[in-house]
Amino acid sequence: MVLNYIWIGFFVIAFVVAVIRLLFWGDTEIFTEIMQSTFSSSKAAFELSLGLTGILSLWLGIMKIGEQSGLINAMSRLLSPVFCKLFPDIPKGHPAMGSIFMNLSANMLGLDNAATPMGLKAMKELQELNPKKDTATNPMIMFLVLNTSGLILIPISIMMYRAQLGATQPTDVFIPILLTTFISTLTGVIVVSISQKINLLNRSALLFIGILAVLFGSIIYLSTVISREVMGTYSTLTANIILFSVIVFFILTGVRKKINTYDAFVEGAKEGFTTAVRIIPYLVAFLVGIAVFRTSGAMDMLVNGIGYVVGAVGINTDFVGALPTAFMKSLSGSGANGLMIDTMKEFGADSFVGRTSSVVRGASDTTFYILAVYFGSVGINKTRNAVTCGLLADLSGIIAAIVMSYVFFY
Repeated sequence: MVLNYIWIGFFVIAFVVAVIRLLFWGDTEIFTEIMQSTFSSSKAAFELSLGLTGILSLWLGIMKIGEQSGLINAMSRLLSPVFCKLFPDIPKGHPAMGSIFMNLSANMLGLDNAATPMGLKAMKELQELNPKKDTATNPMIMFLVLNTSGLILIPISIMMYRAQLGATQPTDVFIPILLTTFISTLTGVIVVSISQKINLLNRSALLFIGILAVLFGSIIYLSTVISREVMGTYSTLTANIILFSVIVFFILTGVRKKINTYDAFVEGAKEGFTTAVRIIPYLVAFLVGIAVFRTSGAMDMLVNGIGYVVGAVGINTDFVGALPTAFMKSLSGSGANGLMIDTMKEFGADSFVGRTSSVVRGASDTTFYILAVYFGSVGINKTRNAVTCGLLADLSGIIAAIVMSYVFFY
């Protein structure tokens, strides 16, 4: 229901703002620009889905090998003591546990191309447990928020953009992003746990959070004792080695279990194609809504309004230039990247607002895109409180990103 209202709001607000610009500012091109944005974003949605087809086919094929070889089930049993606390409604040893783990691991390594197919696989398996096929279940909501909160160890793409735009130390945003994304994820987990009455004060859940804290702490420590350039190089290498090792390990496990790995791969790849086609309407709906909202100027008005209020109460407003990236981040990953790049070009990659924009971009993931793709892939249209929980995680990430930027760069 919330998602429905938000989508309607994109169009209504865009129309009202466009009328104001036409009547009071004499902008006779605004409606032409809005309509052009609907055409271009519809095309972009189709091209995006088409581009996902190959990636989905590859990784769902690999996951099918793991499923038929029993590897996914083995991973599910291994992870049950921890994940059953966060996902109490998933039966112990269910294959969804393994797919969820694979998805979260790929996300943490910044491997978006691998994470999305694994996430769609997990969502399909969660849908098999769903008694109401059009309504999101508790495990689906927890899984979705873990994705939207954007827990990531190495923000490769952000550091790459900073290097291309001439940053003196492209990796100087590494630690702030690491801390920010941890706060965003922890907030998301707590919010969902409260709404679903999940007790996090148990040994398994605290152990899981503790392991993450140690892992993040170790990475922060390493970043202080070795060159950040060297760390960036080796983190990319490590991520790709792990990714290819997963592929080889799944195939060899299939060989050891004496299954026909090629046939299993092809069977899974077919699911990738049908999934890519299924999500097209959902992508079109949200990318068009986001496009008209942005093109109308509503986004700029929102940011300027916040800047005015913040300045009026005497708070430093240097961070306001990063807010367009912050708000766009929840709507569109490519849009947020574009605004982040524009901000660094305008103010400089090493400026406070340039760095803040980079940290904000890495704070969490694209909530509405993930909602559209993941829920759309299994036909969920009643999202319950998934949007609210995801946006609360987003908000905590934005606030944490601004605070961390002041701590590290101001």
